[in-house]
Parts: sequence; structure tokens; C-alpha cells
Amino acid sequence: MERWKNLEKKPAPYFIPTFGPLSGMRILMSATVVAAPFGASLLGEMGAEIIQVELPNIGDPYRKQYPPMTNGDREVSAGWVQNGRNRLSFTLNTNLKYPESREIFLSLIKNADVWLENIVWLEKLGITEELLFEVNPKLIICHVSGFGRPQFGGNPEICDQPSYDVIGQAEGGYTYLNGSPEPCPPTFAASFYNDYLTAMYTALGIAAAYANVLNGGVGQVVDVAQVEAQARVLDDAWTVYANMGIVKQRSGNKVPIFQPGGIYKAKDGRYVSLGAFGPAVYYRFIEAMELDPDHFTYEGAGGTRDAVNSPIGQELRVKTDEWIGSHTAQECYEHFKKFRVPSGIAKSTEDIYNDPHWQSRGNFVKYTDETLGKEVEAFGFVPKLSKTPQRVWRGAPTLGQDTEAILGQLLGYSEAEIAGFRGKGIID
Repeated sequence: MERWKNLEKKPAPYFIPTFGPLSGMRILMSATVVAAPFGASLLGEMGAEIIQVELPNIGDPYRKQYPPMTNGDREVSAGWVQNGRNRLSFTLNTNLKYPESREIFLSLIKNADVWLENIVWLEKLGITEELLFEVNPKLIICHVSGFGRPQFGGNPEICDQPSYDVIGQAEGGYTYLNGSPEPCPPTFAASFYNDYLTAMYTALGIAAAYANVLNGGVGQVVDVAQVEAQARVLDDAWTVYANMGIVKQRSGNKVPIFQPGGIYKAKDGRYVSLGAFGPAVYYRFIEAMELDPDHFTYEGAGGTRDAVNSPIGQELRVKTDEWIGSHTAQECYEHFKKFRVPSGIAKSTEDIYNDPHWQSRGNFVKYTDETLGKEVEAFGFVPKLSKTPQRVWRGAPTLGQDTEAILGQLLGYSEAEIAGFRGKGIID
């Protein structure tokens, strides 16, 4: 068949409004749940046109994640409502052994600037990088996986292993460092921390490769591994081990190398976070505590691991605990603010949502969710752009909502041809 060879690419934006700095980029996404899709979401909020390919009658499992939001008999995941917005949903069986699937998929590739996937078993579907670059030499192929693609090195058996957020945290070195010291177990971070971190690197890699194409370069492969994304943000853990032989350990809710630094319990049961690294800030803290700076010197009590663990350092820790424990969290915050000592309160989503500061920065947006058919409210955009701001052009789509429009308008299939796909397991 190979009708894709005669297909003319229709530039983006084709189905969505023109807005943002990435208007003109089209991403074809064969990915589910969190890491890769959220990377696309970040780009979609900046104007990229996102076509998510979902399996017919199954869709992205993220649609079913607990807890659900409802509107009458309509139901969809709260997570999907937040992060599935700004996408087109296209249903397709991506097994290229079916001639119809092959033609449709390659036609989509020809119309894409980026193909983003987290499938792992691509070859079993008949999808190879060589084939895709033949169809579209300027294509950016972004693989998101737990352990990376073997073409970039590594043990192929390990590269082939499945992964989820908690695996990425553990295998990437974060879990070992997070939590209280032994005998307490390591602790993983909540809210799919590794997945969202991986998404940031996904968006960065795609944006960099896209800039290269815009500057006259050719397509290339972007390989994002969950474990490597996690490992990259472990501060100095790699340099202190590789050069000094030191394996960093868990230190709980206190910063081990300076003080004050960490989480402290206030009188009202809430928790205060303090950080005062460097002599200038440290002595402002000492002044705020009405302590003797000649006794509690930075070098002797606060500036290094040895200082923190010294008798004077421990004395300072006790006095800090006692002072904060005798005041409410808000009193602590207001007091330290007067002395320009960096501090904060461990806040819930309720606290943050009802804070006028957060509201005045436009951090919460409203739009109509396509599945629920009602207005919803969700978190807005990070970072903020002054000249080309992000926007939500529509809420998260229903499964297959855009299949016929994409087949007919973007790929040039007739109504009869589209009807001929029905009932074959190709698009439904």
C-alpha cells in the first residue's frame, strides 16, 4: 500500500489554536500513565499539538486511576483531568502486522515532528527506528523507559525490564538516601516523584532536539531512563563517592552538613522548615534566637558536618528544637521572616490552595473536562512566560474523541475508508 509516501505533511497547529512558544511542533505520543505523557503535557501547554495514540477500547490506564471524579454516570480519574488536557485522542492498534495499522501509523509519523513512546517492546510491533527515519528523516524519536535503550549502552536484559515510579526511585539511588537512618527503612517520595522528574528531562530532551532540527539539523533519538533521571539530581552523591569513597547515608529530617536546616515540630503540632546555609544567614538566625554569636560560631556550631555534630552544635540543635516547640508554626514563620531567615511551614494542598499568594499568581485554572462534561479546576502552569504564555485549549479528551477527524482531515482517508476500518480491531 504505502500511501504514506504520497502524503503531504500538514504543519501544526492543525487542530488546536495557535499559542505559546512551541506552536508548530506536533508530537505523536504512544505512551501511557505518567512519565512520558506528562513530558508531552508540559510541551502541549506551551503550544505543541499532542496526538495521543491509545489502544481501542482500552485507552490509557491513567483514565482509571483512583480516585475518580464523577458527573452523573460519567466517571474519570482525577489525575487524567489534571494531566490529560491539551491532547487529541486517537485510537489505533499499533501492531504493524496489520496492513491498515501500518499505513495509518506511518502516515502519522510523516506528519509528526516527534514520536514519544514508553512501550519497550517496539520490535514485536514491527516498529524500528530505521523504518521511522525512512518515513521522516527529521523525526525526533524519544524513548522513555526504566533503564534506557541498549543502543546507548548497558545490559540488554536490564534495559528490557519494566519499571514504575517506585522502581526508578529505588534503582536510581534516591530511596536509599530518603528517610531516617537505620533501623528505619528507606522511604520513597509520594506523588510519583520519579515519574514527574523523568517527564522534565523528557520535555528538555525533546525541546533540545527540536531546536536542532529548526536550526537545520536532522532527526535523532532521545533516550530517557527513569533511573538516570533520578540519579542526576542526587546533588554531590556521585562526586563524593567517585573521588572520596564516601557513600552518603540517610539523615532524616535534618540537613547533616549545616544548621539550622531541616524540619522542626512547632507548638501547635505543625512543622516548620528552616534553612540557613552560609555565615550571613546563620548569624541572622543566631540573632533571631537571641543567642551569643561568640559562643555559637558558624565554624563551631553550624557550618559543617563536624560543627553540627560537635557538643556546641548539638547544644544549638536542642535550643532550636526547644524554641520552635514553644511557638506555633505561624509565630515561627513570622518571627524568622523579620530577620530574613529562610523558613516555611509544611503545607497541605488545602493550605496552599487557600493562600492568597498562590491564588494571585494564577496558579489554578478552570476548564471543561471532555469526559465529565463539566467545568473543573486544576493546577496551572510552571514556569510562567511573559510574552508567550501557556494555556489550556481544552480539557482531557474522551477515548478516541479525535480519531475520525485525524484520519479524515490530517491523513486524507475518506468516510468510506474510515468506515471500513470499523469492526476489525484497527481503530475500535
